Amino acid sequence: MSKAYDFLKECGAFFVLTINGEYPAGRPFGAVMEIGDDLYLATNDMNEAHKQMREHKQIQIVAKKPESRAWIRITGISEECDNLELKSRMLEECPVLHKHYESAEAEHFLMFKVKIENVEIK
Repeated sequence: MSKAYDFLKECGAFFVLTINGEYPAGRPFGAVMEIGDDLYLATNDMNEAHKQMREHKQIQIVAKKPESRAWIRITGISEECDNLELKSRMLEECPVLHKHYESAEAEHFLMFKVKIENVEIK
């Protein structure tokens, strides 16, 4: 596992920043997995985040460790991932998602691969 992935898992929640017209938009996420050099994020098709990630693929992920001043900023390119095997794996690695989705084929369940371009940890 990478230091970036370990950091995010330790934080529990993190913020994903997207481009929303002329302004940035940030919202909390919690479901993440790592495969190779890429991160995968779970979301749904009933929010603006997925629309923004489709339109403007450049995103940032920002998190701060609880009880610490340590933080991370990950810059990357998002790409929607429809691979059912990977979506099933996401459900296994992030069991909290079962509250919302019964299976990888569940209506509204989306996943995005994030190709990491830069990681800054302080």
